[in-house]
Amino acid sequence: MRRDSPLAPVTWAILILCTLPELILTGADLGLWGSRDWRGTALALGAFWKGLGPGQALYPGQPVAQYVTYGFLHGGMLHLVMNMTVMVSLARALVPVLGQARFAMLYLASLVAGAAAFGALGTVGAPMVGASGAVFGLLGAWLRIDWMRRRRLGASTIPVVQSLVGLAVLNTVLWWAMGGLLAWETHLGGFVAGWALLPILLRR
Repeated sequence: MRRDSPLAPVTWAILILCTLPELILTGADLGLWGSRDWRGTALALGAFWKGLGPGQALYPGQPVAQYVTYGFLHGGMLHLVMNMTVMVSLARALVPVLGQARFAMLYLASLVAGAAAFGALGTVGAPMVGASGAVFGLLGAWLRIDWMRRRRLGASTIPVVQSLVGLAVLNTVLWWAMGGLLAWETHLGGFVAGWALLPILLRR
């Protein structure tokens, strides 16, 4: 991954859309502007709420919109910085391969798939936020490229398998360290989507 190349507009767009809400909410948390209630309101309106139906929605379309909006909210600056650092690194590798439009499609599809997996498999009642579903989708696509390249060259795919095992172990350790609050279901859903969609997007 080239670290000296300029960021593509699509990467900047994602950075801005994810960073601005957290900057606003962090400032409100610190009493710099607005109200300390803003974060709670943002979660109520934009987080992913498992089992949310039309009867509990705060606005028309929320049960559908939440599959996307959750990815532009974060649990704090550290959460945001971690996700955006990985996103930028993977974007530098993937945008030149996919182009901006297909990269955006991959990002959004992984975001939705992460929420769908959390909705289907999640057991935690707390709202879910963060771009990690999309980020894991990018990671899945990147590893799929490496897998396909190795298969094409007749090289060993063991390093890719080792990466997959490492990701599984890392998620397990973090899930345990966070008392079961890690949304591993979102990571899994996003990763599977990225891995599966990559060959389809390459053919477009």
